[in-house]
Amino acid sequence: MKTTLFRQHGGPEVLKYTDFPTPEPKPGEALVRVRAAALNRMDVMVRNGWPGLKLELPHINGADGAGEIVSISPLPEWGEGAGVRAGDRVAINANLGCGQCDYCLSGWDNMCRNWHLLGETIRGTYAEYICLPVRQLYKLPDDFDFHQAAAAALVYQTAWHSLITRGQLKAGETVLIVGAGGGVNTASIQVAKLAGAQVVVVGSNAEKLAQAESLGADILINRSDNENWSKSVFNATNKLGVDVVVDNVGTTFMQSLRCLKKGGRLLTVGNSAAPRFEIDNRYVFAKHLSIIGSTMSHLKDFSTVMDLVVAGKLKPIVDKSFPLKDAAAAQERLWKGENFGKVTLEVG
Repeated sequence: MKTTLFRQHGGPEVLKYTDFPTPEPKPGEALVRVRAAALNRMDVMVRNGWPGLKLELPHINGADGAGEIVSISPLPEWGEGAGVRAGDRVAINANLGCGQCDYCLSGWDNMCRNWHLLGETIRGTYAEYICLPVRQLYKLPDDFDFHQAAAAALVYQTAWHSLITRGQLKAGETVLIVGAGGGVNTASIQVAKLAGAQVVVVGSNAEKLAQAESLGADILINRSDNENWSKSVFNATNKLGVDVVVDNVGTTFMQSLRCLKKGGRLLTVGNSAAPRFEIDNRYVFAKHLSIIGSTMSHLKDFSTVMDLVVAGKLKPIVDKSFPLKDAAAAQERLWKGENFGKVTLEVG
């Protein structure tokens, strides 16, 4: 099969478009012909490498993907109950639980004791074929676009689980989203609006803010005009502050904490700027604030949010598509923040 992979950590030059053996499904797995893959900032972080990251090299990037089932290697206990079959169009769920530990058995597979993220610790979707447990596949309608499905899978389950399941967002609340253009942020705007919340977006330029407004954002704040954007948020909300902040940057936590009302919640699913930073703890205890972490979603939330996507109630934003051989250029566009929504790869 054709794939784009790397044999050593480094810059975009380490990515090579080449041939690689096609995987074979183990019992309980399906072989999927990937038609579209979508990028995440995690792809670049993994390619660059970090201390302690242990990969089987060569490594294939890519958490998101959609395609067709080529074959299934069934388990004896399934009978006819696998739920999908050869020829079905499917979206891939990159959140890989073991299916056997106490967390998985209680329905919290995103807290699995042997958790993996596709493309991070195991080979991913920048390839023509991939093998996955059947439970990781969501059956798509026959006319649903593969790029739209790939663009939705990771970011919408992440946004839904963070805002709805972990954050307990309620209608009438106000949500601040730090950043306008990333995949999780564009998904968060739509999820928050669907939940009946007012949405404030802090973005880096007028173009991205205009696009955020087109998705339903109510209050737009350009941080390039004002580095102290927390004050702008406070004034824009009639000096009330917000109930919830979605902050996946990390180094912006202090401004986010200042924006929150008493009893507010700061939600985070990542740290795109840096993993280590300082906060003033007085803001946390004096204002009764909660900092809530979340990773991906469990299988139930994935199914729920993908149902909303295929029903058209949530609409994935595809920024630009590249051929698989041009994955390096696609990663550079994403890493430089030139995108609004998801960058995807045409596979095959």
